[in-house]
Amino acid sequence: MADYYDWILFAIAASLSLGAILGVVTGIPIRVALAASVLVATPFVYDALFRNPPLPTEPTTRTAAAIVWHVLVVWALLSLLT
Repeated sequence: MADYYDWILFAIAASLSLGAILGVVTGIPIRVALAASVLVATPFVYDALFRNPPLPTEPTTRTAAAIVWHVLVVWALLSLLT
């Protein structure tokens, strides 16, 4: 049976996948669709990392995950400018 974190991972994957599919199938530019999907997935990432982190939490691992996610968000938003 799926627990809370399985649903969070599913929500992140579903939002990113839906953005990619919308970018391919519709007239929405793929960069815009992916950037929007990253923004939709961000609250799920924050919830899993900071609001309800798995226990025990290791600050180093959580910090690394947060940095990687923010790099992805910045990359997706910068791709809209080029």
